[in-house]
Amino acid sequence: MNNAPQDTKHGLAARKAALTLFQAALDRRGGLDEGIEATGLHGLDGRDRGFARMLGMTVLRRLGPLDAALDARLAKPPPPAVRDLLRLGLAQVRYMNVPAFAAVSATLDLAQADKEARPFKGLINAVLRRLSEAAPGEEAPEGLVPPWMWARWRAAYGDQAAAIAALIAQEPPTDVTLKDAAGAAALAQSLQATVLPGGSLRVGLKGEVSGWPEFSDGAWWVQDAAAAIPARLLNVQPGQTVLDMCAAPGGKTLQLAAAGADVTALDRSVSRLRRVRENLARTGLTAEIAAADGVDWKDTRTFDAVLLDAPCSATGTFRRHPETLWLARPGDLATVATLQKRLLDSAAARVSPRGRLVYCVCSLEPEEGEGQAQGFLKRHPEFALDPVVPGEGGAPAASAVNGALRLLPSQMEGGMDGFFAARFIRNT
Repeated sequence: MNNAPQDTKHGLAARKAALTLFQAALDRRGGLDEGIEATGLHGLDGRDRGFARMLGMTVLRRLGPLDAALDARLAKPPPPAVRDLLRLGLAQVRYMNVPAFAAVSATLDLAQADKEARPFKGLINAVLRRLSEAAPGEEAPEGLVPPWMWARWRAAYGDQAAAIAALIAQEPPTDVTLKDAAGAAALAQSLQATVLPGGSLRVGLKGEVSGWPEFSDGAWWVQDAAAAIPARLLNVQPGQTVLDMCAAPGGKTLQLAAAGADVTALDRSVSRLRRVRENLARTGLTAEIAAADGVDWKDTRTFDAVLLDAPCSATGTFRRHPETLWLARPGDLATVATLQKRLLDSAAARVSPRGRLVYCVCSLEPEEGEGQAQGFLKRHPEFALDPVVPGEGGAPAASAVNGALRLLPSQMEGGMDGFFAARFIRNT
């Protein structure tokens, strides 16, 4: 659908915001959240803001096919600013039904305002016009993924890799977790939502989340359906002590607190813990907040249950953060796997006898999931795998593999984040 602003001034402002959005997400390695803050999106009116965000996200979701089409027309790589403008212009024509003359004209206006891109206005005009006149070929799912990552997914998941990759191009629905599951039916009606297995709601509303019913009352929080499953696997009971390691931004902390547990939320990032505090305040839930590195936190307490949602490559979150696929590098996996191992060993020491430990990562990479679980059991004979039952926690039955969960984005209609989760019990 063409929702491009009609007014020239506003159209340029929206496109400039979109440009800044995907540049911040990709070039500055700050991720999409930083990109949104950097764009000035909040200063645009509703329609322009929606168009800017959709355009920026379309570039990120279609980055592979966009660059492939551009490279086929370019004799040599252009300066980064020029490539970014070409991506922006082509995305409008090819995926957003913006008339070619409008997309090309606006892109040239943006180039005129950029001293690096200004000398290349003729090239930008020629390339965009030629590509807008050519019928695009069919796009294979593997073109949406960096080649090295596609090879890994094919090796790990076989024919399922294509179904996973196909979701990259799709705008995901919004899932929310309820503070009180008893209100699911009524809230589902007001949010135009479907109740998913496990109790999450898949919302049909669009627009600013803060304006949706009962947000300000703290009745729910945004959390992908897959991300809500690991906390459920802990099966915490009211009054039990729980440590949520690497807790920010706090969705799992809220789940555990809502279940009646005595929660300690630990994270090394003071700024990210502010979001945990804000979410606790909005929902009226309580938890102890601790700002420290989970590897060497000096607190000597042990807990009935520990949840470790470890830092990872985050390749499973590509539906909302497609930039993660393009920021990841093969060498990053070894580095992050070392940190995960250290955090797991620290988590183990904080579990009380007969206590439970759930380890999870929002990654599709086996080294960060299955490999970590196997290594943990070898290093810690005092723990045993506590097998996850198919369908437990609202997970698709097919995701239960060898006693753990391997959640694939394609296992749920409409998609979900990719996750790995394993549950362990301490014997001594």
